[in-house]
Amino acid sequence: MGVRNVVILNRDQAKREIAGVGADGAGVRWMAPKAVHRVLKITGLSPRQANIIKQEMLGKGGDAAVARGVIDCSAEKSDVLVMGTVKQIEAMTVKLKMQPFGLPAVAGQIREVLCALEGRRPFRLDCRGKTLPIGFRTLVMGILNVTPDSFSDGGRFHDPGRAVEHALRMQEEGADIIDLGGESTRPGYRAVDAGEELRRILPVLTRLVRELDIPVSVDTTKASVAARAMEEGAHIINDQWALRGDPEMARVAARYGAPLIIMHNQHGTEYRDLMGDMVEYFRGSLALAREAGISRDRIIIDPGIGFGKTVEQNLEVMRRLKELDCLGLPVLLGTSRKSMIGKTLDLPVDQRVEGTAATVALGIASGVDIVRVHDVREMVRVARMTDAMVRTGPAEGCPDG
Repeated sequence: MGVRNVVILNRDQAKREIAGVGADGAGVRWMAPKAVHRVLKITGLSPRQANIIKQEMLGKGGDAAVARGVIDCSAEKSDVLVMGTVKQIEAMTVKLKMQPFGLPAVAGQIREVLCALEGRRPFRLDCRGKTLPIGFRTLVMGILNVTPDSFSDGGRFHDPGRAVEHALRMQEEGADIIDLGGESTRPGYRAVDAGEELRRILPVLTRLVRELDIPVSVDTTKASVAARAMEEGAHIINDQWALRGDPEMARVAARYGAPLIIMHNQHGTEYRDLMGDMVEYFRGSLALAREAGISRDRIIIDPGIGFGKTVEQNLEVMRRLKELDCLGLPVLLGTSRKSMIGKTLDLPVDQRVEGTAATVALGIASGVDIVRVHDVREMVRVARMTDAMVRTGPAEGCPDG
């Protein structure tokens, strides 16, 4: 006889474990939701809403933590921490749909998050004629900065010929995407206008789209630059301000049917709730995308390591990357050679490859789909090894109902 713990993250894993003890098929399906435990945070509820959720969860055998002032309604608002199995929480949402006070909408959001947490189905992303296999393995995005003041390569690829050679080399080393940028975003960087940015990237882009077999993304916050890049054949838009820096960016992405990477960013480092604020930021940008007609299944999110965050906050985001699963979207992680690594290890930019490798491995273990890196050959190896340990095949996705 022996006793041990089993880690179960979703229904698919639960079904495998339950079937493994010899349960029959009907029992596997019935018990799986009972084997998956979730903790969901709901923010900004009224005391009446919080009370009902608390009572419904208690009635289903789970629980919900609410503010002290909820019972006597002395609290104006309350966050709620719902704790229970998927079975209990789903049963609670059925009851919420029959309640007044805006609770059917809350039930809908809970169901969306429960569905997202079951895992993302692998799919093939159409990048304007080229295809990326999202979720089958970790994809590696090679960084190509054609700026004179890049923080990591000191402008080594400002010359178009050298830039194209480097891109071809990264493709040979295993890159799945080349990310072309013409404006530095290093701390204290000098902004450039759209004309200068285009002068930097166009001589390189026109050759890359002819000579590379893999997609090229354009790293820009300017809609006019993105539009011209699309006209020249770029495949993906990588927007470091998540449609908030230029009001025309969403319309450009919609017009050209380009996949869109939206990165979390902000001025300053003040947060009420770090991960909660990031999720709400993404939801705001997703709303802008939806209004412009951009399909949600063409969007990738980036937590923005190194942007609007202290070193400690960057490290916290790395620890909590899985909390972005609630959005149900592919995640790109860009940590390569960043100051978080330099300050943690007290190392200069050219000695951060091992630190980068650690962040890449942790990111993949936390479910990210794409890693954006300078050292392609080394990080492809890290990605393949980590994939071999953590990828167990596609999840079954969200059940109907």
